[in-house]
Amino acid sequence: MKQNDINGQYSRIENSTNIKGDIISEGDFRIDGTLDGNIKTNGKIVIGKEGLVKGGISCNKADVEGKIKGNLFVSETLNLRSTSNIEGEVITGKLIVESGATFNASCSMNKDGKKAEIQLVSGIEETREKTA
Repeated sequence: MKQNDINGQYSRIENSTNIKGDIISEGDFRIDGTLDGNIKTNGKIVIGKEGLVKGGISCNKADVEGKIKGNLFVSETLNLRSTSNIEGEVITGKLIVESGATFNASCSMNKDGKKAEIQLVSGIEETREKTA
């Protein structure tokens, strides 16, 4: 993984951590916990076996062992390990899928190698009736 300039470490969401909200970063991320929101980075994202992302992902490279429920844009290479589970829409430059991976997604290849600008989308707003 590319190291962040700040302290020589990449950012990590541990398996006992649940985060709700959007993350925007220039560096690499490893997610072993739960992210309920979107993540956008110019680096690499690794989703560990216990990792879960419920939201959109936009990055240069991704290595997935865990679960993603949402849209995924990877400008270079998306590597789905045998334990990965993807549900949503995928746009990637290259796709590598190991035997055993669950891929319930529509997929488009970014043939021109262009980096699409994917905007972070706000979460699905729930309509609830307010009561006194």
